[in-house]
Amino acid sequence: MGSRTVDDAIDQLGDAESRPATVEEKNGGLLYILKEIHKDTSATIGLYIILFVTAVAVFTSVDYYLLDYAFAERFLYHPERDPTGGQRLLPPVGMESIYGPGVIEHPLGTDHRGRDILTRMIYGTRIAITAGFAATTIGLVGGTIIGAVSGYYGGRVDDVLQRFTEALYAIPFLVLIIAFMTAFGRDVTFAMVGVGIVSIPVFNRLIRSRVVSVREEEYIAAAKVAGAKDHQIILYHIIPNSFSPVLVQATLQIGVSILIIAGLSFLGFGAQPPTPSWGQMLAESRDFMLPAPMYSVWPGIAILITVIAFNLFGDGLQDALDPRTEN
Repeated sequence: MGSRTVDDAIDQLGDAESRPATVEEKNGGLLYILKEIHKDTSATIGLYIILFVTAVAVFTSVDYYLLDYAFAERFLYHPERDPTGGQRLLPPVGMESIYGPGVIEHPLGTDHRGRDILTRMIYGTRIAITAGFAATTIGLVGGTIIGAVSGYYGGRVDDVLQRFTEALYAIPFLVLIIAFMTAFGRDVTFAMVGVGIVSIPVFNRLIRSRVVSVREEEYIAAAKVAGAKDHQIILYHIIPNSFSPVLVQATLQIGVSILIIAGLSFLGFGAQPPTPSWGQMLAESRDFMLPAPMYSVWPGIAILITVIAFNLFGDGLQDALDPRTEN
């Protein structure tokens, strides 16, 4: 009886490898996903915006770390230069008649220290995108590991790991992040780690619920009787077949992380001066709302567009990965 069950499981595993791919399996292909996203106009727009801001972030990172603002010095305006007072709080080009004289070299105006706002926004992209991706990666890896192990083994292992994540979830995320940064340092690196840690429960709950159902599938039983070890089953069978909703959540979480880290920078817990960041620019503009209202508008627009882009792309990705979507 037991031998017959083992043989049937192995036969089913072989049949699964030889049968035509189902809709859900086809959805795992990158080309198929991109094709489905391309059908959604809003998701396509979101993807293009993400690609653009990511390219800007990569370029400015190279210019910042290797070339010492060479691009800004030659073509734009050094983001940390502090010229004479006559260059301070210049209005954007086209609004000179309303707020005073402007300069064509500063299309979005200058801040309270005379620094070009456009240049600082461009270099602030580096902090936003890097922090968003890094924080989400930390939460994704940590939550996936904990959720997969917890859902696969169940029992006491599940109880211990879920109590740990519930403790993280019970503490207000902003309080936890600020406490973490107070202990280790007010630096954007620790901000990324803190945001990543508080996002672990989000991914943990999502993948655990998928693993609990996937572990009962026949191909998992076939892998066990074929001699696969637990870590092999988790890495090569459980996680790949539970990852679609996690990937969608990761895309949405990047936008959330960018928003949180911008808020931390606004409160003085993110990127520290003189490093350009969108949240820090918003904080610096608070005292100049009346004489230079556009000073605070530009970084706010940058945050808004970037976060919306990740949400639009995440919605399109969810539709592309959903096996119930009719084509």
